[in-house]
Amino acid sequence: MEAPKTLQDAILYFADFENCKAFLVSLRWPDGVVKCPRCQSDKTLWIEKERVWKCYGKHDQAKFSLKTGTVMEDSPISLDKWLAALWLIVNCKNGISSCEVAKDLGITQKSAWFLNHRIRMMLHSGSVEKLSGHVEADETFIGGKARNMHIAERKRRITGTGGKDKTAVMGIVQRGGKVRTTVVSNRKKHALQTEVRKHVEAGSALYTDALLSYKGLEADYAHKVIDHAVSYVDGNVHTNTLENFWALLKRGISGTYVSVEPFHLFRYLDEQAYRYNNRKEMNDYDRFRLAASQMVGKRLTWNEATGKNHETQTYPN
Repeated sequence: MEAPKTLQDAILYFADFENCKAFLVSLRWPDGVVKCPRCQSDKTLWIEKERVWKCYGKHDQAKFSLKTGTVMEDSPISLDKWLAALWLIVNCKNGISSCEVAKDLGITQKSAWFLNHRIRMMLHSGSVEKLSGHVEADETFIGGKARNMHIAERKRRITGTGGKDKTAVMGIVQRGGKVRTTVVSNRKKHALQTEVRKHVEAGSALYTDALLSYKGLEADYAHKVIDHAVSYVDGNVHTNTLENFWALLKRGISGTYVSVEPFHLFRYLDEQAYRYNNRKEMNDYDRFRLAASQMVGKRLTWNEATGKNHETQTYPN
């Protein structure tokens, strides 16, 4: 059977364990030689009955499976359900909630929630390559909508620009290219300009709104400002590309996930950025395969996902 093209194809294809095995082996060991993820020895033997390999290297835990050394490690959820969930998350434009995943896969909502967050971790991909050419930078707030609040609560929380009790998020996008997103502590000059210099190549054309925090970037960039109090577009000067991305992100959060804790927000940003960055040149299977190739060497435990070490954790870029 050829590679699946639709969700129905994927469900039928990966219902066969041999197809799951062949797919994951091709990603982890493309040369066909299965190496132990613990010692990298190629002296391994497949045990059909247990569906594991045995490594003859000298170390503890001689046996390993397809999940070992990946974000799926120690998960009791079967491979066919993992791969179906991955297909859904990378190809549903507005995301898919843990309640829907639980219903579709026949698992508990708690398991689906943890599964979704581990998949979002897979989708994060850092890059040292800087954006260049025509680049937009913008920020937004993620939080409750004013129209959903009681009038007394609205007066208390919505003051100034409306960012009180909300989480600030920054985005940088290269027109015709990829978007980078991050949770920022505030919208002050140091926080925003640090992100711009980290992700944008000096000399690029940079477009922002009239927020004073961007003032001073003229020394390193061809910085143009659009004042949204006057207009939203002035020739090439606008931030509409990022505004469109924010609209997609907020539609997913308010329509699919309903409410997102600030502690987990960076993972939802990674999920939306992954779909956005791979929306044009890839079909559903290509997006799925690329995401699956990023599962090796990543691990998210329940304690980390639930924030039991929240005090010592920070939001990654």
